Amino acid sequence: MRRGSSERELAARWEVEAVAAAKAQPEVKAAQVGVDAGAAGDPERAAGEEQPKAPVPPRVAEEGDSRAAPLKPPLFRPKPAPARGLGPHGMPRGKGRGCTRSTGRRPDQPRPVTVDSSKARTSLEALKISIHQLKWKEFPFGRRLPCDIYWHGVSFHDNDIFSGQVNKFPGMTEMVRKTTLSRAVRIMQNLFPEEYNFYPRSWILPDEFQLFVAQVQMVKDGDPSWKPTFIVKPDGGCQGDGIYLIKDPSDIRLAGTLQSRPAVVQEYICKPLLIDKLKFDIRLYVLLKSLDPLEIYIAKDGLSRFCTEPYQEPNPRNLHHVFMHLTNYSLNLHSSNFIHSDNASTGSKRTFSSILCRLSSKGVDIKKVWSDIISLVIKTVIALTPELKVFYQSDIPTGRPGPTCFQILGFDILLMKNLKPMLLEVNANPSMRIEHEHELSPGVFENVPSLVDEEVKVAVIRDTLRLMDPLKKKRESQSQQLEKASAGKKDSLDGELAGTPDPNPEAHLPSICLKQVFPKYAKQFNYLRLVDRMANLFIRFLGIKGTMKLGPTGFRTFIRNCKLSSSSLSMAAVDILYIDITRRWNSMTLDQRDSGMCLQAFVEAFFFLAQRKFKMLPLHEQVASLIDLCEYHLSLLDDKRLVCGRSGTVGGRSPHSLSHQDTCPPPRTYGADKLSHPRPTLS
Repeated sequence: MRRGSSERELAARWEVEAVAAAKAQPEVKAAQVGVDAGAAGDPERAAGEEQPKAPVPPRVAEEGDSRAAPLKPPLFRPKPAPARGLGPHGMPRGKGRGCTRSTGRRPDQPRPVTVDSSKARTSLEALKISIHQLKWKEFPFGRRLPCDIYWHGVSFHDNDIFSGQVNKFPGMTEMVRKTTLSRAVRIMQNLFPEEYNFYPRSWILPDEFQLFVAQVQMVKDGDPSWKPTFIVKPDGGCQGDGIYLIKDPSDIRLAGTLQSRPAVVQEYICKPLLIDKLKFDIRLYVLLKSLDPLEIYIAKDGLSRFCTEPYQEPNPRNLHHVFMHLTNYSLNLHSSNFIHSDNASTGSKRTFSSILCRLSSKGVDIKKVWSDIISLVIKTVIALTPELKVFYQSDIPTGRPGPTCFQILGFDILLMKNLKPMLLEVNANPSMRIEHEHELSPGVFENVPSLVDEEVKVAVIRDTLRLMDPLKKKRESQSQQLEKASAGKKDSLDGELAGTPDPNPEAHLPSICLKQVFPKYAKQFNYLRLVDRMANLFIRFLGIKGTMKLGPTGFRTFIRNCKLSSSSLSMAAVDILYIDITRRWNSMTLDQRDSGMCLQAFVEAFFFLAQRKFKMLPLHEQVASLIDLCEYHLSLLDDKRLVCGRSGTVGGRSPHSLSHQDTCPPPRTYGADKLSHPRPTLS
């Protein structure tokens, strides 16, 4: 038999087998045709990719998708002649690279949102459930092509992501460390002490140990009956590790803390609200959807974690009773009194909504409690955002490709006996595990699903994804078009629309559990964003994009452009100010890779300049007035550069001949945006 006829017989036999297999397995038919047509039927392969001449091993349909079965092409397949109107690889003939690929979907059917979950870690199970409920597509082992959303478990650390959305902000882990958070809140306490009295008074060790001793002694001298308790928290600690209580700064354990790692010592809250005679705290989930503009959402429900030993006020005999004083779940889990329960209102971990229902039954104003919590969250985020902006421009500078960021934060809040909420700490990586450990025998544990955790955490992740959905606007537009088309075809057969996409793909889901609180309440809190405006000035004069510290030249340029030097503040004095403040702040930070002035050092210098220039005003008005002055002069400079770039003159005059009115800022009306009447309830 001649070779040509043999090849034709083999080809005919293979085509008959392929048709028979396609009839037996209709769902595989499209994939087999895709193999036959090269890249035309494979949406994950680049357009125009040629088939190799030699036989190739089976390829998984979607890289990283372990559920896709590989296809097995025949060992020998004759190359069929291209059909009329098709290219040599089965692609439609076009005028160039612009020809579209077949994706197996109708033109009116949107593609599913893709999520890379390869770095999700402990939040993986809740994330999988959420993706399944949304009917999106997960890539548990990563993907060669870009995904819409990347879900990381710990921190933002991938510099090779140039598109999509990442669920972590650069620098967030550093910003919510106990020492950094305390410094950020302290700046706001200096400006607005009454607004930021929800955070216990704190000292940072070892830098402020002597200050801590002196201030405690001063208060005791004024009030001999004062018998405080302090709680020591290691800076890098988590899950209650290394936390202990002391009654006096002379406690010998402080010496070990000073020599080992930084820590924060705080006044202990001695009068907490008790439920069933037990102390508890609240874990609330907060979504920072955007940094600029600032968008904040709060979950409508959270978790309440209980101590496992009845509470007593601290005394020398019970200071070491961690199950009485510390609410950390990971600590109390090992108590013999810990109660695992899937009932939302019983056990050692309950929903926050069950606590509110119980308080409401006793006549507590729940709206007031929520209003105070919302205020606490917004004010805390306002304290954190200035330095987050500096981190963000360092990792993702303006003008360079990169992802957009969002993040779920865990706020740990304690309700006092008078129902005032107090901030304990903020977690950049709150646990999203939806199971608990059950001890089968001493030292032997198994993971058991926790319905309480699943009820709260899956809703938070799922609805975060819904809010970040990059294809939502496109789907809404298509749904509107579909509704219009349906309205015009009321008399048509129902079967004509049987294959059209669901006009409301989220109809099967519950309402979103995340409530926007900012910018919804922006008017009531914008007056607090003074440090945020200082950060904008700081970033403007950083010079080289991607840096986080201001050099001496940048600081001098800031002084000149904002016209802050005078006969009483020479440029030599400015240089000395820069050196003194920068040297002190650099000695307090462990990271010595970059030299220069950090944002918090710049804020201290700014406070100094404001107090010199506006001596008769309160500090927050001094700072606000200096910010106004700087922004005014910089806007004049920007306008001058814009006009000079166009014509070389300013309104027919030389740019250097501006009048006195041009260089003097308008009188400041500080507080115009702050409501003078009592703040309404933030329900």
